[in-house]
Amino acid sequence: MKLYYLQGACSLASLISLIEAGAKFEAVAVDRKTRKVPDGRDYNAVNPKGYVPALELDDGEVLTENTAVLPYIADLNPGAKLAPPAGTLARFRLQEWLGYLNSEVHKNFSTLFNPSAPEAMKQIAKDNIARRVGFIEQKLGDQSFLMGENFSVADAYLYVILSWRQKLGVDLSQFPKVTALYERVRARPSVQAARKAEGLDG
Repeated sequence: MKLYYLQGACSLASLISLIEAGAKFEAVAVDRKTRKVPDGRDYNAVNPKGYVPALELDDGEVLTENTAVLPYIADLNPGAKLAPPAGTLARFRLQEWLGYLNSEVHKNFSTLFNPSAPEAMKQIAKDNIARRVGFIEQKLGDQSFLMGENFSVADAYLYVILSWRQKLGVDLSQFPKVTALYERVRARPSVQAARKAEGLDG
C-alpha cells in the first residue's frame, strides 16, 4: 500500500491515521513543482485529479478524497478505534464530520492558498472559516475530540486544516475548545512521527 502525499498538505491526515492504525505502507512524496513521483512518473498517472491524498492499494486500486481515504484507513485496524463500527449511527456522524470539514472548512482555507484570489475574496473565506470553526466550538462542548473521548480520523483531518492557520493569517484564538483539541492532537506520537516523516517543524 502506498500513500502519495505533498508536504504539509491535507494528505498529512492520512499519514497520521496510517501510523495510528499501525498499517504497513510506503509514503511517496509528490514533487510540488514538477508534480512527479520518485520513479519519474507524472503524478496524474496515479491520480488524474492531480491532488492528494491518493492511497494505492496492494491490488493496484487507487482511492482518492479524504472522505473515502480516511474511513478506509480506519477500517484497516478496527481495534485502533479511529472510526466507529460501520453501520452504526456514530459511523454516520463521523461521515458527517468528514463531509463538513471537507466542504466547509478545508474549502475556505483553499481560497487563502490561491495567490490570485482578490483580498476581498480572502476576507470572505476568513469570515466563513470563523463561522465554521465557531460551529465546531459549539458542538465540542466538554468533549475531548469531535466524536467524544476517542481520537478519530476526523480529528486528524481537522488538525491538519488548522495547522495552516498561522501561515495564512487566520486567527482562531477566540475558539479555546478548538484550540485545545488542536494542541491535544498535535501532542500525539503519531502526529509527531508524521510531521517528522514529512520534514515539518515541531
